[in-house]
Amino acid sequence: MKTKKFAAILYLLFLDCQSIPPLELAPNNVVPSQKLITYQEMELIGFIHFTVNTFTDKEWGYGDESPDIFNPSAMDVEQWAKTAKAAGMKQLILTAKHHDGFCLWPSQYTEHSVKNSPYKNGKGDVVGEFVAACRKYGLKAGLYLSPWDRNHKDYGTQAYITYYKNQLEELLTQYGEINEIWFDGANGGDGYYGGANEIRKIDRDTYYGWKDIITLVKNLQPNIKIFSDAGPDVHWIGNEKGFAGSTFWSTINPKSLTIGASKTNYLNTGDPEGTQWIVGQCDVSIRPGWFYHTNQDSLVKSPQQLADIYYKSVGRNALLLLNLPPDKRGLIHENDVKALTDFKSIINESLASDLAKGQKASANNYRLNHSKFDPKNTLDGDPTTYWATDDNIFPANLEIELNQGKTFDRILIQEPIRLGQRISEFEVDVMGDTGWNTIFKGTTIGYKRILRIPTVNTKKIRLKFTQANNIVAISNLELYKSSPREVSQ
Repeated sequence: MKTKKFAAILYLLFLDCQSIPPLELAPNNVVPSQKLITYQEMELIGFIHFTVNTFTDKEWGYGDESPDIFNPSAMDVEQWAKTAKAAGMKQLILTAKHHDGFCLWPSQYTEHSVKNSPYKNGKGDVVGEFVAACRKYGLKAGLYLSPWDRNHKDYGTQAYITYYKNQLEELLTQYGEINEIWFDGANGGDGYYGGANEIRKIDRDTYYGWKDIITLVKNLQPNIKIFSDAGPDVHWIGNEKGFAGSTFWSTINPKSLTIGASKTNYLNTGDPEGTQWIVGQCDVSIRPGWFYHTNQDSLVKSPQQLADIYYKSVGRNALLLLNLPPDKRGLIHENDVKALTDFKSIINESLASDLAKGQKASANNYRLNHSKFDPKNTLDGDPTTYWATDDNIFPANLEIELNQGKTFDRILIQEPIRLGQRISEFEVDVMGDTGWNTIFKGTTIGYKRILRIPTVNTKKIRLKFTQANNIVAISNLELYKSSPREVSQ
């Protein structure tokens, strides 16, 4: 009898447990891998454009440059790494080979390389030195290998594709772990081509055989991130200004993309119905050009311009790739270093003190009334906790009560992106003397959204989420007063 009663109790407990929804939201159909979450958390990375172009004062070399001209007078790759580290960068990418075809490592497949230059009497290996410097200063190392080669005699034929794959294998087997490989859409044109001095055009859709190249890269470096117009891991933002769209989804449909010929508007906004999570990367140079030019020493972007770019890239759910071109000495120029240092200081000052920390959070609904989904989770600084609502709650209102009132002009919002990107429409309200006033209307949030708003002083702020592709979930909310130095001085 006791056994039957005990069994009945267990059965009832089982039924009760079955009726309780799980204490974790079901993820969206498309979510990022942990590899891509970790990648986006770097937020700011650097690009190093350095080759024979540095010494010819060109952006694109023709391919006929003599290796003799590559002779930096005070080369210091550690200066590159230290500069990037001080700026808060987590990774550097080096142009191992640009369109001119000159290789910054002693490739066995060409004579057009650093091994035939005066640098270290032909014994130098800029790629090797670069990777070692990155590791010394705690940076991830990435490499760029241009698919277009204006020097190689076989460009446009299948023989060149074999050559290109051989060089990829050199770069991805000789230098340890490489965190990112960067492919752009360079697709042929006029060039030296071993002395032919002619125009060569290729079929961008078929010539390179990108599917095979991507497979090769993944086989050589399983954890590498591959950048291109079409991903598969990181995609171009559609411009070289460093700006993501004010609406930006991390999901995209790769079938609609072609490396070297993708629609820029599509890349700039992403796709709410995208079938794959591909991180958006905003590339921009600190100077007008990608390579160093003496006449641009006075044209380095100001710290304020860099801060604006930061808000329009990292602050719009993307990652910022900032180019820092070394000069003829082989050093990042003093003007660039100062602009970068001051930019870092401005961002640090603007995002130094979270005014929402320790304040009181409430909501018009939270899921199951369970602490797992409590609105206070948005203020705990932990990206793994979050506030979430019950099903089909719109608007979903998150309200923060600010003791004695707070003055702020920056709002940082994050979604728990391991569960997918959800928010598609929201507004920000602040309490005034006559009630709630709407001060901002927006669309997407994603990994991180930083809103720049007019300065307000209020005791209450409310985020009203009016549209989403799933249950509303927010992991983090922060409030800041920007540095006065954000305004050009």
